[in-house]
Amino acid sequence: MTGSGLTGFEINDASAADMALFRDWADEEGWNPGDSDRFAFAVADPGGFLIGRLRGKPVACISAVRYGAGFGFIGFYIARPDVRGQGYGIRMWKAGMERLDGRLVGLDGVVEQQHNYRKSGFRSAWNNVRHEGVPQAAGEPPEETAPGVRIVDAATLPFGQLAAYDRRFFPAPRDAFLAAWVGLPGRTALAAVRDGRVEGLGVVRPGSGASRIGPLYAAGPAVAAALVLRLAERTPDGRVAVDVPDATPRAAALLGGLGLTPTFETARMYTGQEPDLDLTGMYGVTSLELG
Repeated sequence: MTGSGLTGFEINDASAADMALFRDWADEEGWNPGDSDRFAFAVADPGGFLIGRLRGKPVACISAVRYGAGFGFIGFYIARPDVRGQGYGIRMWKAGMERLDGRLVGLDGVVEQQHNYRKSGFRSAWNNVRHEGVPQAAGEPPEETAPGVRIVDAATLPFGQLAAYDRRFFPAPRDAFLAAWVGLPGRTALAAVRDGRVEGLGVVRPGSGASRIGPLYAAGPAVAAALVLRLAERTPDGRVAVDVPDATPRAAALLGGLGLTPTFETARMYTGQEPDLDLTGMYGVTSLELG
């Protein structure tokens, strides 16, 4: 993908090695992506990751992932500090948005970039506030916080059941991504089940800082608390981080009540009508990079 209008600058599809750079650059920005997230990202949309090279050197990136026939998500919008303000970032942005032309597009924008996204036609739907810390139960073991609910390994459930449940919280089907996301080595996926129904889902994976929990879906605060506490038990030091939508009633209060504190904020933004999602049950978004 040449013809960028900037001498010596070319935009191409990212390689597997480039995807590792995406993760490292995002970590340097303080976003703490999961260590193995890129392996699930690659199956979501193999052509959805773009790298910008200046005279052969990687200097900028963006992801523009297509979901289904009508939805897309922008992430990993990064220009290296030494080339910022020179036009390379905006070329990446245009390339990503061109790839998603004609679709409803979402993104999670950091505070300092939100005004630029609004200029590009995005509108805020809600804020995601990252809550981080070692969760503490209020004197009761996790299995007793939600009576009648069993917390089970999500891999023991029919995958179609998990995919149908995820669809309540995301604007388009993403089965291939979800299968990789819950099944990658080194992470734990737990489901809350009541009378054969899925009433919660949580995945924890390692990062360079706190272990990341996402998604965190639950039928109510008690189920969400049970999942958080059980997932934290599967981490090296119990420290977790959850990106909590402020549009979800009681979610922030629940995480705060477990001892987690706000550390980072983004805004979920869309180019058009906000999708009809089950925000009452979304206690933590899956990924700031892919939605």
